[in-house]
Amino acid sequence: VVAVVVAVAAVAAAAADAAAMSGKRSTRGTFVQVKHANQKRTDLSKLTKRTLGTGNLKEAVRLPVGSDLNEWLATNCVDFYNEISVLYEQLCAEDAGRFTKPGEGFPPSFEYRWADGVRITKPIRCSSPEYVDYVLNWIEEQTHDKLIFPVDEDANFPPIFIDVAHKIFTRIFRVYAIIYHAHFAVVEKHGAASHLNTSFKHFVFFAHEHGLLEEKEYKALKEPVDRILQQYDSN
Repeated sequence: VVAVVVAVAAVAAAAADAAAMSGKRSTRGTFVQVKHANQKRTDLSKLTKRTLGTGNLKEAVRLPVGSDLNEWLATNCVDFYNEISVLYEQLCAEDAGRFTKPGEGFPPSFEYRWADGVRITKPIRCSSPEYVDYVLNWIEEQTHDKLIFPVDEDANFPPIFIDVAHKIFTRIFRVYAIIYHAHFAVVEKHGAASHLNTSFKHFVFFAHEHGLLEEKEYKALKEPVDRILQQYDSN
């Protein structure tokens, strides 16, 4: 587990560095990882990486002693956004070009529709790459909004923060579901299946620990989620 976790971090860092150096553009433009807005979140992110390195995944998702829950959620919103962005954009974006029509590229019996409540108020049909594009852009905008993700370490989080965090995790889960159902063969071809599986396990552990996903969302990946939650309960 330790080796895989380290490999995931290495893949993410290498992909981000390569994108920055080459100027390679994804469907959303040049890939740039979101940085943490203050030192407290940076330190929490480093703590997570150190704990993951020990192989104790359940400990890595628990609220650290003495930490603020909102700061912990904000830190992980950014970290999981960066993780899923690397996985999708570096491994799946090219393959996603074969899905061009509304409704294409989603898990069987699922069709995710997009609305952000501001620019698009009524959910619209789209293809899976369009949906992922909407999701990643929207999450990036939320994390840069200082009214939602305060920069000052002493500032209070707004009442809407928890709702935004729930939406962020719901939408990240859907991107994982798209990757598994539409692009897993490509992920395997790149030799990155173990990286994806470890990343997803970490994500599900965290979401379950903090009640960030509705049970109905899990249906898109029911079998792997059930196995992961069994491991969570047995630890």
